[in-house]
Amino acid sequence: MKKFILSALAATLVASPLLAAAPAEAQQRREVTTVRQNNNGRTVVTKKTVVRPNQYRNWRAGQRFDRRYAQNYRVITTYRNYRLAAPPRGSQWVRSGNDAILINGRGNVVQVRGGAFR
Repeated sequence: MKKFILSALAATLVASPLLAAAPAEAQQRREVTTVRQNNNGRTVVTKKTVVRPNQYRNWRAGQRFDRRYAQNYRVITTYRNYRLAAPPRGSQWVRSGNDAILINGRGNVVQVRGGAFR
């Protein structure tokens, strides 16, 4: 019984940050609330919300690829339709915006073909 309780406690400790984390593709949002009091005794509350759009990245060879920063991320399986060479074993072509990006098995950018999808 003691082992069961300890394993359940460990599972909740491990899973709680994963459940509380914000989604990766959510926009960044910041709310600022200011409270001030006028000379006549009235309280004025001002609320300002700033939403920053997702910040996409221009990729270069040697960078670590993270699909959260790729615009219109798709895995390209029909690479011949886009005049791309066959990827080496363990690599794959992905789409980020209008660019075709060759990624190796470790997630590093090997090659970037700009404007492959115009």
